[in-house]
Amino acid sequence: MLATSPAFKENAARALADPGLQKALANTRPAFPARRAAAVAALPEFEQLREVGRDIKNHTLANLDFYLETFAANVERAGGKVHWCSTADEARAAVLEICRKAGAKTVTKGKSMISEELGINDHLEQNGITPVETDLGEYIIQLRREPPSHIIAPAFHLNREDWEESFRASHTDLPADRVFSDRRDILAEARGKLRQRFLAADVGITGANFLIAETGSSVIVTNEGNGDLTQTLPRVHIALASIEKVVPTLEDACTLLRLLARSATGQDMSVYTTFSTGSRRPDDLDGPGEYHVVLLDNGRSAMLGTEFQDMLRCIRCAACLNHCPVYFTVGGHAYGWVYPGPMGSVLTPGLIGVDKAGHLPNASTFCGRCESVCPVKIPLPKLMRHWREREFERHLTPPTTRAGLRLWGWFARRPGAYRLATQILARGLGWLGQRRGRFTSLPLAGGWTAGRDLPAPEGETFFARYAREQRAGRA
Repeated sequence: MLATSPAFKENAARALADPGLQKALANTRPAFPARRAAAVAALPEFEQLREVGRDIKNHTLANLDFYLETFAANVERAGGKVHWCSTADEARAAVLEICRKAGAKTVTKGKSMISEELGINDHLEQNGITPVETDLGEYIIQLRREPPSHIIAPAFHLNREDWEESFRASHTDLPADRVFSDRRDILAEARGKLRQRFLAADVGITGANFLIAETGSSVIVTNEGNGDLTQTLPRVHIALASIEKVVPTLEDACTLLRLLARSATGQDMSVYTTFSTGSRRPDDLDGPGEYHVVLLDNGRSAMLGTEFQDMLRCIRCAACLNHCPVYFTVGGHAYGWVYPGPMGSVLTPGLIGVDKAGHLPNASTFCGRCESVCPVKIPLPKLMRHWREREFERHLTPPTTRAGLRLWGWFARRPGAYRLATQILARGLGWLGQRRGRFTSLPLAGGWTAGRDLPAPEGETFFARYAREQRAGRA
């Protein structure tokens, strides 16, 4: 997937001017936070569970080599095969080789953000293999040739009329009088088309929410059942997963599953939670004849032992997206790559470089809601600050920004000069703006006034007020 993260500001401007996107965001904004809040309120031990989840992930990352080797050994013991891939190119090659050996013409896919990171659909199409997305949201955006805009609700940016328009453009046998009045109509139309594709597929590709070292199992959660059909009907099952998805035991996976659904969709558990272990055994009623796990690094091991290691705890629940004021203003596509929102603002620079994704850590109000709702307590604002520091150290920030920070730094190291300058500035701006009470334009503040008014200062400065309150014994 081509990264347009360097164009974040232009992407965001287009998003703000898109009435359809703004309608979709407004319609969905309240839903996820409300559901999560209700689910958390119904589980008194949720905060304790967050600490346990954090500790499980920290322990695993500290011993990642051991658990990955244990996982691989148990996959092989169960009749599967693990493909170790350092880069996206290696992972794409591994998937293509498996499909070619199977003689695959059609591949069904369950939800997998790793497949988006790898650009698997385009790669398969270029090599004569037809990929078919089976998740409802992924299916519609595949018809529209669009990337996901959300990591669990890929068609988050669409309205009902967009779905109907896409079906009418792609399903040529659709009757003209067919009505799509609610989600059930949309689901029925997609199911009618996908049922045949499930049965015809030679290979099924899924993601993995967790990999269990103890058993060599992969775990996938869905609400539509498409993950089960993608894993069990084709002759070959490929599970795509990044290395940090491994957890030590079944018990650990179940603990994290209790956090995942509540944080993601406000459910106690997803409708389907499927554990896959190896290929079909002689007495199994169904299942694939071959089971492959493609394990992807693609920059993640370079984050181990650094200030960004905490990001590898992420379980992809999207709670940070669902509570982010920036995400809900510009949508997911503005972030310009696979992972949007606060988690993407930290993960994307680590995977494609801060030179390409430096705008993302700056696209934050630092309100802290992302960290407060993260089920494994990732300190996302702190990690974004670290990326800002890296960006500044590498001279990637604009010259005007660097000059402004140097000027502020000079004053910040000289408290007397800082107080004097703020008093002069506050009094000068207060006098100039006393008639209207605001500024619609101001030299050196065009980045602010281009989108909003700047209130004129009133009264004394904070330092003066604080000193006065101290003298009065009130501070």
